[in-house]
Amino acid sequence: MTEKQRLLDQRYMRMALIWAENSYCARRKVGALLVKDKMIISDGYNGTPSGFENVCEDEDFKTKPYVLHAEANAITKVARSNNSSEGATLYVTASPCIECAKLIIQSGIRRVVYSEPYHIDDGLKLLERAGIEVFFYDKTKLNGNEAK
Repeated sequence: MTEKQRLLDQRYMRMALIWAENSYCARRKVGALLVKDKMIISDGYNGTPSGFENVCEDEDFKTKPYVLHAEANAITKVARSNNSSEGATLYVTASPCIECAKLIIQSGIRRVVYSEPYHIDDGLKLLERAGIEVFFYDKTKLNGNEAK
């Protein structure tokens, strides 16, 4: 990876972490940015569908089944635009689940950068199987230190 790409990854990941702050979810806030040709073409964060109440958890503090993941929000938002996600990079603050991995594959995204592993890694395995470049960027190293 070039130094220029490392710096871009660092900056976009910091932006995704900030974008996650828009989420109303209490259990976990996740942000995503879709970048193509050094331009942000879409963004998303986890939350309820448009028009629903901004409450992600039920009375037992479990995530409601209709909450959208940040990746899904970014991908569906770009689908409603004049942009194409073909060849884009997805920056997401948590590693994708298997359902989001399927959307990523089908949308033509070629690279996924994430900053927090999830305890289930089936989404990452599926992305790698599909030939999508997957890169972990440790969020504790986002202050200008070397990524691992």
